[in-house]
Amino acid sequence: MISQTTKHLKLYLSIILAMSVLVTQYAFAKAEQEAETRYQGAASGIDPSVTQDMIDSEGPPMTVDEYKAAKQVYFERCAGCHGVLRKGATGKPLTTDITRARGIIYLKTFITYGSPAGMPNWGSSGELNEAEVDMMARYLQHEPPTPPEWGMNDMRGSWKLVVPTDKRPSKKMNKYNIENLFSVTLRDTGQVALIDGDSKEIINIVKTGYAVHISRMSASGRYLLVVGRDARVNLIDMWMEKPDTVAEIKIGLEARSVETSKYKGYEDKWAIGGSYWPPQYVIMNGDTLEPKTIVSTRGMTVDTKEYHPEPRVAAIVASHEHPEFIVNVKETGKILLVNYTDLDNLSVTTIPAARFLHDGGWDRTHRYFLTAANQSDKVAVVDSRLRKLIALIDVDKIPHPGRGANFTHAKYGPVWATSALGNDKITLIGTDPGGHPEQAWKVVEILKGQGGGSLFIKTHPNSTNLYVDTPLNPAEKISQSIAVFDTRNLDKGYKVLPIAEWAGLGKGAKRVVQPEYNKAGDEVWFSVWSGKEEESALVIIDDKTLKLKKVIKDSRLVTPTGKFNVYNTVHDVY
Repeated sequence: MISQTTKHLKLYLSIILAMSVLVTQYAFAKAEQEAETRYQGAASGIDPSVTQDMIDSEGPPMTVDEYKAAKQVYFERCAGCHGVLRKGATGKPLTTDITRARGIIYLKTFITYGSPAGMPNWGSSGELNEAEVDMMARYLQHEPPTPPEWGMNDMRGSWKLVVPTDKRPSKKMNKYNIENLFSVTLRDTGQVALIDGDSKEIINIVKTGYAVHISRMSASGRYLLVVGRDARVNLIDMWMEKPDTVAEIKIGLEARSVETSKYKGYEDKWAIGGSYWPPQYVIMNGDTLEPKTIVSTRGMTVDTKEYHPEPRVAAIVASHEHPEFIVNVKETGKILLVNYTDLDNLSVTTIPAARFLHDGGWDRTHRYFLTAANQSDKVAVVDSRLRKLIALIDVDKIPHPGRGANFTHAKYGPVWATSALGNDKITLIGTDPGGHPEQAWKVVEILKGQGGGSLFIKTHPNSTNLYVDTPLNPAEKISQSIAVFDTRNLDKGYKVLPIAEWAGLGKGAKRVVQPEYNKAGDEVWFSVWSGKEEESALVIIDDKTLKLKKVIKDSRLVTPTGKFNVYNTVHDVY
């Protein structure tokens, strides 16, 4: 009898344990999915009011007001994943041949409850009410409204030469240590803060486009270029007594990338901007932003060889080996080598890689470009000297490297690292084909971090620390802190720094995002990012001691996110 009871108890306990494991796994998977959704489902930078309404008689009845409201919801919540034209990106296609075949009940159910593949549960979460779900289900059965194109006349009409080149300083007119200056994105105010890295004082707040995505420095370090999600590019002259905008242009309706020429003999000569809509890139004069030529990226996908009307331009880097820009085309999965020696006879080499190309950066030698194809769960490697793809490396779910991080591994030699949106893994890839050929372009080690929802990973040649953020993780404890690995002893795991707690802020999300080193590599700056109506801050720590060094608070520091040190950006130090 006792034996039978013991047997039943063991069975009961094993069932409880199994259920506990399943619940834990489900909670973890759900958290990782939420992190992905927060990032990928971001609003489009296109103003829905500029699109042409397409209320189709073949779709279910809609009033004009309903159509306009649905269009607003789609651009704010859906276009980031499914594309402006609904042809599919990180999300599935939602063209009318599909949506009409599925029908109203299926669409309402899908919008309400979401899917395990990553579709948010807009209805059951309370984000959309029952009437709004019904409105969106009907809207998706009408043809998508198309934003206008943006050609040379539009660009030239938006181009403003605020200070002509002959009216600018002929020498540096301020006493700032420009190489240690930081450009800090103030996301929701459409500004960047220029902050002196030595004194930690704000030099100027410059009006820019909305939600500046990146700041890039010209090769000489004189000009700072920033691009907003609304496709506005600002050129800021760092030699002015108070650095400020000297030229601006709108390169489209939505954009993410800008870069300048760095090859010897072409320093500061050209700038390039890539847009999400229209899908194209433009090459401009580097010191005025005058547009010179525009190239569309529409074309066939790398895998299915089908035409895609909306292949967005993601990361752009300037080659150090040839007078070229390296351009990632997201939806088609192609990497373009754009040679800028003769813009009238533009030469472009196309390298098939994998979908959907996103961020990437250089290895320590600045010869090899490693870039995430995040929905294919791969990292593509381009040899910029030989101008060809040399590897497609399988990694885990949704790599998101920023520009990655380079350091020397105790066993495997030089490696490049990426964190991820979709899991807690930090993947290390060997990058030394000469000294460590067996490990080159292979995953040599995977570190376990705090969790998914990571956007940036960073180290420095003068540091032995590797910092990994997790700002999109649903758990506050994780999103408000930073993980630090010792690159000399990776086996001991990571140390957690409570960055948000050190900031001493009131209420707010207080997401800790994007570690950035100063020029010397002995300080690391973090953004503590809260809502537009809440207090945010910058936190600076000592890289050697991992102790708090400075908190920068100012009423003008509204929603700070990305930070870019001038010297590190010019010289591709990461």
